[in-house]
Amino acid sequence: MISVTILTKNCGHYLAKTLESTRSFSEVIILDTGSTDDTLKVAKSFSNTVIHHSPFVGFGPSHNVATSFAKNDWILSIDSDEILSPLLIEELHSLALTQKAVYSIQRHNYFNGKHIKWCGGWHPDWVVRLYNRKQTRFTDAMVHEKIIDKGLNVLALKNPMIHVPYREMSDFLHKMQAYTTLFAQQKKGKSSLLKAILHSKFAFFKSYVLKRGFLGGKEGYIISSYNAHTAFYKYLKLSEKD
Repeated sequence: MISVTILTKNCGHYLAKTLESTRSFSEVIILDTGSTDDTLKVAKSFSNTVIHHSPFVGFGPSHNVATSFAKNDWILSIDSDEILSPLLIEELHSLALTQKAVYSIQRHNYFNGKHIKWCGGWHPDWVVRLYNRKQTRFTDAMVHEKIIDKGLNVLALKNPMIHVPYREMSDFLHKMQAYTTLFAQQKKGKSSLLKAILHSKFAFFKSYVLKRGFLGGKEGYIISSYNAHTAFYKYLKLSEKD
């Protein structure tokens, strides 16, 4: 048996589609970190959800808190803006789960209704999301957390999940503010304005040229510019710690 875990905060406008894709799982753990919109109302409308509350302690630690509430040892951790495809749901229910393995899923990332097959961090996008909590857990990273796979086999599932991380421009700005702050809080070392500029320029070049973002038209340029701005503010905020 698999328990699903989801971290939520003010995601009521898209959470329903995510929870609809998890209806076939007997337990979906919602760990809410302070929603003020209708997130909890949406979550309560699904009979298989169990809602818990916690202050936000960073993404990695918060995932581990959510896991602690599950009845089952096998955990499928998904984000509130991810949707399991029908074929992936079928595959998950038919798996012969192996104790010494974790399972990775490919995310198909969408922006402006377009499947983004270019740009740094957008394609290909494989993430380990299914694991046994007796064997491993999430790292304690505040941001860019991941499931620890050392000493375990990483097995790739055949079918993808759908990810729509940004629905409007304000989503880019909101996430950039939150993630750059968390990055600066957890990152060790020094930075400067020059480092921020250089990281920004390389981030754009990598995304737009090396990762062929130019093939994505308007969307490819917006995403590559976002990657550049995010890199700039990450290292500029880090310099404030000096």
